[in-house]
Amino acid sequence: MFTATKLWNKDGLLIRDGLWDRLAVLLSGLCLVHCISTIAIVAILSSTGGMLFDPLIHEIGLGIAIAIGLFSLGRGVMDHGYIMPVAIGSLGLGMMIGAISIGHDSGHGSEEVLSTMIGVGLLALAHDLNYRATH
Repeated sequence: MFTATKLWNKDGLLIRDGLWDRLAVLLSGLCLVHCISTIAIVAILSSTGGMLFDPLIHEIGLGIAIAIGLFSLGRGVMDHGYIMPVAIGSLGLGMMIGAISIGHDSGHGSEEVLSTMIGVGLLALAHDLNYRATH
């Protein structure tokens, strides 16, 4: 059970129980579901592909992932001092950025999806390591 003293610090920021790492892992999972569902939906109903392949969705999602990653993993390094979660998370974010730069229209769709999925997995692993090191 969360209590006010465990969840909030004096500045009003969430600090305990790995909430930000759990949120980041959830976001990674949603990204993975998005990737897989996009492939499945496009295979079944190709007319919906335009909406799900909209680059804006991916750019906003990547921006959110970068912001949460910087905050959560950076805070983790300051708390526990281990650099490995940040290194793995940076590699994952780099793969996701690289996948966005490939683009859907370049004819390399499978490489983009694979790079994104590996990057998301690495980022989720980094947040899990960060959570374990903090708790």
